[in-house]
Amino acid sequence: MNRLVKAILEQVPTPLFTTLEISHLVGGSANTRYALVKRAIADGDIIHIKKGLYTLSPLYRKRELNPLCVSQAIVTLSYISLETALSIHGWIPEAVRSITAVTSRSSTEFDTPVGHFTYDRVPQKTLFVGVERIQDNPYSVWFRATSLKALADYVYLHGCTWTTSRPLIESLRIEEESLREISEDDFLQLEGNYPNQRVIRFLEGLKKELFP
Repeated sequence: MNRLVKAILEQVPTPLFTTLEISHLVGGSANTRYALVKRAIADGDIIHIKKGLYTLSPLYRKRELNPLCVSQAIVTLSYISLETALSIHGWIPEAVRSITAVTSRSSTEFDTPVGHFTYDRVPQKTLFVGVERIQDNPYSVWFRATSLKALADYVYLHGCTWTTSRPLIESLRIEEESLREISEDDFLQLEGNYPNQRVIRFLEGLKKELFP
């Protein structure tokens, strides 16, 4: 174990850490720090997730690494949505292989040693409207779309022309009782937030059906 790994174990409480945090832990030049990081990665003590973002080997981690927090750290201007959010809400039965998120930036994906993460751009007036802040513990914070927002994002990205609950039940296998969990306030939050006409028609049609 080199001195960088020892310093991380002693001073960094979170499973994830960045190049900036490393610079605060270890003195010397940038080349010295780079050499320590490179050696720790080669030894399997540190796992490189993306440029500037790392985690310790499972052998050394004090806390479990939450892939949802990793997703947030990879692209900070994003939130968990689409299939992953619907699965977390218990609305779809399928296990989701990739962590799916929505961003205001260009669509991208990351295949990392700790999981596969996709980020899709969905045009919106305000990115974090209809998004909940989740804090599992003091060191685990991430953002998740409400069920309705996850559906709206899905409709946009998959080019759906849905205006009723039927395709949600037949195509996504969402239970009718789950749809009854949507409140009028959920619709009000998203009103005017999506410029896409398919999403607008979907939200208007579903609201009319659920709240006639």
